[in-house]
Amino acid sequence: MKIEIMTLFPDMCARMFSESIIGRGIENGLLTIRCHQIREWTTNKQCQVDDYPYGGGGGMVMQADPLFRCHEHICAEYNGGEHIHTIFMSPCGSRFDQGHARRLLTKKHIILVCGHYEGVDQRFIDECVDEEISLGDFVLTGGEIAACAIADAVCRMVPGVLADSSSFENESHWAGLLEYPQYSRPVLWHDREVPEILLSGHHANIEKWRREMSIARTAERRPDMLAGAELTDKERAELITRGILKSDKE
Repeated sequence: MKIEIMTLFPDMCARMFSESIIGRGIENGLLTIRCHQIREWTTNKQCQVDDYPYGGGGGMVMQADPLFRCHEHICAEYNGGEHIHTIFMSPCGSRFDQGHARRLLTKKHIILVCGHYEGVDQRFIDECVDEEISLGDFVLTGGEIAACAIADAVCRMVPGVLADSSSFENESHWAGLLEYPQYSRPVLWHDREVPEILLSGHHANIEKWRREMSIARTAERRPDMLAGAELTDKERAELITRGILKSDKE
């Protein structure tokens, strides 16, 4: 997996990927994450990347040309001049979820564009950007945090980055459900015990319990997710009977 991050703060992004699991993935040659300083592609001595917005208003807007030059260089240098799937971090974009992460994993090579100030000249977006993605219904001071979060969510699913694919296939959101509760040693802590089923050694019963807890937790905390979750006919029928899900006939 190759990820290119266009940013005004490359050191900030680079530090995020130098440690832990993603850092080991890079060291082992499973991942390539490059951070590109947009200012290097300006044409003035001041390395100016922003200017006043046409039509008035507060703040500054990132100019199209430095962004375009940086984008053009990345495509030429690392993809033989062919376009690389490009994502702009934007509060106006579609809300990022695990489905986005799984889809982006199939792209193999992506560019993440980090905006700043009051926004980015729309002409660059129209020219180079394939999609806009938001982390949620809130605004950050720049796109770096969002870009790092998306890169992390995608890269951890690259084969070999995690020791076992079940590490993420059993997690929250993978199959449209929240993850079941987890426990570790000791058995008794602050008068709270580990559920007896987890100490039984009966793997089939443990898996059944975990599945039930996953569905119950999702029904309690995120019932909106259940309609699109991967459920058996029996599980779906039970949720309809309990009034948590609506029948297709309704």
